[in-house]
Amino acid sequence: MTKTDTKTFAPQPIDIKNEKIGLEKGAAVVVVGAGAFGGWSALYLLRAGYKVTLVDAWGAGNSRSSSGDETRVIRSTYGDNEFYFDLNVRALALWKENQKAWNKKLFFNTGVIWFCYDEKTPLVDDSIPFARKHKMNYEYLSLEEVKKRYPAVHTENLHHAWLDPFGGYLKARESAQAVLEAFLNEGGEFVQTYVTPGDIRSQQLQNIKLSNGSSLHADAYLFACGSWLGQLFPEVLGNIITCTKQEVFYFGVPKEDALQYDQLPAWVDVDGKDFYYGIPGNANRGFKIGVDQRGERFDPTLGERISNPQVLANARKFIEMRFPGLKDAPVVESRVCPYENSPDGNFIFQSHPEAGNLWFLGGGSGHGFKHGPALGELVANQFKG
Repeated sequence: MTKTDTKTFAPQPIDIKNEKIGLEKGAAVVVVGAGAFGGWSALYLLRAGYKVTLVDAWGAGNSRSSSGDETRVIRSTYGDNEFYFDLNVRALALWKENQKAWNKKLFFNTGVIWFCYDEKTPLVDDSIPFARKHKMNYEYLSLEEVKKRYPAVHTENLHHAWLDPFGGYLKARESAQAVLEAFLNEGGEFVQTYVTPGDIRSQQLQNIKLSNGSSLHADAYLFACGSWLGQLFPEVLGNIITCTKQEVFYFGVPKEDALQYDQLPAWVDVDGKDFYYGIPGNANRGFKIGVDQRGERFDPTLGERISNPQVLANARKFIEMRFPGLKDAPVVESRVCPYENSPDGNFIFQSHPEAGNLWFLGGGSGHGFKHGPALGELVANQFKG
């Protein structure tokens, strides 16, 4: 990676063709953050032969983290971005491989249905060649077919729908905890503490300081701590990694038609503005709906996880339109899911401009969780000599 002055630090999207870091097997690596990015990276670094210590202030899947909550959608659809399509294909294979090894079901293949308002929907249409390439073809659904298969869906303002039969949803909080458990079982070390970076001298980070007064020394440091990246490295990432408050709600479905709603695919409404999405069934937590439009700036440490009444009112208005049978459905739970946003929505994997042994992995931007295992594998491969 090219080193630059912190004032002109410009993060680049992850590039699997980047030059290898060249860290010798057996070297010590500290990974900060036990979420989707940090947890999987620590696990695959461990499997690559490194001595890995994973650190997190509140533990894997905690309620403050972007990897908390119950579930996340997993889908490959990214418009004409083939890199993210390919990355998700690899991630999906690794999710299946690891859940089988752990005998713990984390991926639920419910499919993902995209509600399209216009004849042409580039976000979906431009991914179709990649789907065909991987033999993961989408299914075009006319409105008649949508009505027949999913009578709970209001279709009058839609043009058609696309069904991705290979996607679905993942258990989020449980996955983060399962990754940590595997990491420990395979010989990794976990420390629950808050950290701050130590001094940088001779283009090397010397250590990280722990809130218990001690410090950790390693050959390389990977900070994959989500929304806290900008706070820990304000000079470099303070104006690059931003945190927004994203709200999700869980509606209780009618007792007479619970199965009809619970068996719907995960869905995305491509309205070009709010991009509401949802996970029916949702590990028996309720009919989940979230808004992908970026919310207000949010402090991931001190921000209260209390829903905004207007955001809820808008979400209720939408759900009553798209799923009329849920009119007046009660909210049974609500959560705040902080988004850790990069400027262009791309993931960042890059060294600190003044410390060659200090690396950042972040910029999940609301779509990072599903890619966790593939990113962890990618990071481990980049570290290898």
